[in-house]
Amino acid sequence: MNLLGLRMPRWVRRGGSIPAKSRGELEAMRAAGLIVSRTLAAVTEAAKPGVSTLELDALAEQLIRDADAVPSFKGYHGFPGSICASVNDQIVHGIPSAELVLADGDLLSVDCGAILEGWHGDSAVTICVGDVREPDRKLSAATRSAMQAGIDAAVAGARLTDISHAIETEALGRSLEDGVDYGMIEEYGGHGIGREMHMEPFLPNVGKPGRGPELRPGVTLAIEPMLTGGSGDTVELDDGWTVITDDGSRAAHWEHTVAVTEDGPWVLTAPEQQAS
Repeated sequence: MNLLGLRMPRWVRRGGSIPAKSRGELEAMRAAGLIVSRTLAAVTEAAKPGVSTLELDALAEQLIRDADAVPSFKGYHGFPGSICASVNDQIVHGIPSAELVLADGDLLSVDCGAILEGWHGDSAVTICVGDVREPDRKLSAATRSAMQAGIDAAVAGARLTDISHAIETEALGRSLEDGVDYGMIEEYGGHGIGREMHMEPFLPNVGKPGRGPELRPGVTLAIEPMLTGGSGDTVELDDGWTVITDDGSRAAHWEHTVAVTEDGPWVLTAPEQQAS
């Protein structure tokens, strides 16, 4: 079982319609998003050489519950952790483990979700543990830049795949700039979010613009590109969750929950951005 969708449903290709949320509902999602943001900031600070991913998981769960929220991931389709902790060649859905102890130079992607009063926030960061080599830092930066391009495209009147196209275009541009043929993970992507963590539509990270449903004010999406330093092909491990690169190359993952508003995108899981 996977946390993220695998393919674009037919209804998205036909155009469909994404339910919009009221301002009050967006404010409720913002409150959940702030809990996720604070949790990821604390996990980032704690992610040092010698710390296990299970210790980071325990920290995240405690912070979420202390905020009177519930971890979105814990028990979701049987997932055992409160965060996904994916190290080096692990792309997504890494299971926190006492045996997986961080080392100097590791690249760690942490995906985190929280439910507050029935509303979800979902975000992911890639953390450089200790002294990380420059190609891995550039990989993470390229992925984050691709995410930001997708966020910038989440404007009223646009179409769903305008976000996909913006992500892909930025990733290709960073490949040229960095002199690396970054692998784009096409099987996994973003999604609708609200009262459930994963809702329609599936949001591809590649694609032609101008397709799919129109983005109206009140639409909320999780925008989350994943890039690798090599192949874009993936392998799912026998644990039924962890997804790795098929060539052993390192991976990065960045994600924000975003609301479309009349004044532009509102990043609900970003601490620095205020309401539009």
